[in-house]
Amino acid sequence: MNTLKYQSQAVAKPYFVFALILFVGQILFGLLMGLQYVVGDIDGGLIPFNVARMVHTNLLIVWLLFGFMGAAYYLVPEESETELYSPKLAIALFWIFAVAGVLTILGYLLVPYSKLADYTLNHIWPTMGREFLEQPTITKLGIVVVALGFLFNLGMTILKGRKTVINIVLLTGLVGLAVMFLFSFYNPSNLALDKLFWWYVVHLWVEGVWELIMGAILAYVLIKITGVDREVIEKWLYVIIAMALITGILGTGHHFYWLMTPEYWQWIGSVFSALEPLPFFAMVLYAFNMVNRRRREHPNKAATLWALGTAVMAFLGAGVWGFLHTLAPVNYFTHGTQITAAHGHMAFYGAYAMIVMTIISYAMPKIRGIGEAMSNRSQVWEMWGFWLMTVAMVFITLFLTGAGVLQVWLQRIPETGEALSFMVTQDKLAIFYWLREAAGVVFLLGLIAYLYSFFVDKKAAEA
Repeated sequence: MNTLKYQSQAVAKPYFVFALILFVGQILFGLLMGLQYVVGDIDGGLIPFNVARMVHTNLLIVWLLFGFMGAAYYLVPEESETELYSPKLAIALFWIFAVAGVLTILGYLLVPYSKLADYTLNHIWPTMGREFLEQPTITKLGIVVVALGFLFNLGMTILKGRKTVINIVLLTGLVGLAVMFLFSFYNPSNLALDKLFWWYVVHLWVEGVWELIMGAILAYVLIKITGVDREVIEKWLYVIIAMALITGILGTGHHFYWLMTPEYWQWIGSVFSALEPLPFFAMVLYAFNMVNRRRREHPNKAATLWALGTAVMAFLGAGVWGFLHTLAPVNYFTHGTQITAAHGHMAFYGAYAMIVMTIISYAMPKIRGIGEAMSNRSQVWEMWGFWLMTVAMVFITLFLTGAGVLQVWLQRIPETGEALSFMVTQDKLAIFYWLREAAGVVFLLGLIAYLYSFFVDKKAAEA
């Protein structure tokens, strides 16, 4: 039984599957790094910490991009009420992106980074060596080609079909994602200037255009699982993305404190980044309000749980934990500490990992021809995965926050005597790092339960 409204929606499946495979890799490398924090080179120096960190963060970005692309390929045909312009192009771009991504990760693991730069002709157009943007220039060029093909495919689909608010917001976010990535090709020799443009990619992705993508996906899922009038949800979406863009773009200033930019950025960055929790709080109200006003009881309870969880965790991670250390007088002491890591972990998981798992939870039963929802037994496994991963991430965030507060106290503002050195301080934070590692193991168990849920119905069908 195939329950897809448009057959071309099936091209989302390889994107979703590969995204989850990369997600597993990201978590495994995160656990390795957690052990390296407290044990050192536990693997005998086979994978140095800097390489593990590079792989961990690159896998995060790439699996989320695969998830966003799969989400777009699934929802755009249904929103446009027409088949995807070119399913063959979508599959071709999947293989180009997947092969390029795997080769890049293997390059990080098997070749010293300086040699990788030589082999990929980085000296001709130097773009390597920056956090999150470590990819060789040829990989970055491949990403641009994939992005252009992807946007062309979606744009042509939307042009020939129905234009909806969800499609337009999603496409705007995806175009913004592609445009902001172009700043990764500009690598000025001045470090402060380099960081200024680096934030144009990193900040304006995660606190700007990615929020549009998240909002559009969440709105689509809420329409499907609640039956609430599209006009109501679209009005909420307009308000949320307007607040997200205004606060996100001007909130970029909270990164400019350290770049010799004019002092007024301390005020602009502080005020508007302090307002960034508002769109996330509105998202919580919006999600729960829509579910409470639902006109139908959708059988996919797991997708509903993921949608509500996304709103709550995004508000906590991106909103509350972002606000905790965003004001300039506070950030002066907390900048670059484990408080930053606490915010980053919960924000990425709550805002982006969870929205990808929301659309996968909703779409995969239909793509697999099962119907609107997996079996109850499968959903129980999926919801166990949800709670284990989410609770584990809360504790990871709390332990990193504790480590960050103690780090600031010992290293930045000691009560008496001189501040402790960085490494001496790190030794005193070991208990928090061990607790963080334990929570990471629980997170992995949750991910395993989540992945197992996809095989429960298959095993039942074969029995």
